[in-house]
Amino acid sequence: MSRLILNRRRLLGLGAASGASLILSGCDQFDFLGQRNDPVRDFLERANSLTYAAQRALVGQQAMAREFSESEIRQGQRPNGSTDPRQNVELYRDLIAGNWQAYRLRITGLVETPKEYSLTELANMPSRTQITRHDCVEGWSCIAKWTGVPLSRLLDEAKVKPAAKFVVYHCYDMMGGGLSAPEPYYTSSDLIDAFHPQTIAAYGLNNTPLPVENGAPIRIRIERALGYKQPKYVHTIELTDSLTPYGLGQGGYWEDHGYDWYGGI
Repeated sequence: MSRLILNRRRLLGLGAASGASLILSGCDQFDFLGQRNDPVRDFLERANSLTYAAQRALVGQQAMAREFSESEIRQGQRPNGSTDPRQNVELYRDLIAGNWQAYRLRITGLVETPKEYSLTELANMPSRTQITRHDCVEGWSCIAKWTGVPLSRLLDEAKVKPAAKFVVYHCYDMMGGGLSAPEPYYTSSDLIDAFHPQTIAAYGLNNTPLPVENGAPIRIRIERALGYKQPKYVHTIELTDSLTPYGLGQGGYWEDHGYDWYGGI
């Protein structure tokens, strides 16, 4: 099983990273990655769906990601991607200046009772701490200790409606630029990953408050998925029955640029 998962991780990492880098660099052979109705992209999406279904069947819905001992933390959590939304998001700058007092994590969409939580309220809830390995599509890994509120608790308090199928995570950081306008980062998961016992709204990293470069004030940790499925700077968690209305309809910023939606390991 470990060999299967390793091969899956290596294949997905190489394919997603190379495909996305080509489209972002303007390589016209890969223009199909940014087009909704291209037959080649449709084929790849069907392959992703098959991989998703097969991995769910092989690994199981509640299989746990490996956890490590504190002695196995060799370094600080490596920052990656966007690392400081203060550069172009005024609201985020204001939140930091106010020591997060105005921050609210909102649970919206297909829920019976929309919720919002201050950072203090989240920190005072029953928490989970786990030492896990972060695997990036770029090929590096990093073991770190994360502390936060189980996402399942927040979703249970909001009472998810039966029609909900997906969870969309909206973030403060902006991606892109250059010839295209910056876009807010977002990604999504199914309800299985959202309710998984190791999925947490993390506010602590290696026994300290979550730093800005690692996603403060809240980062969602979906421990059985690759790094781009661990959204930073999260402000809204939205329950929905379809991913079509968001971005290009593929379920996330990088997914809209050709990455696999599931991103499981």
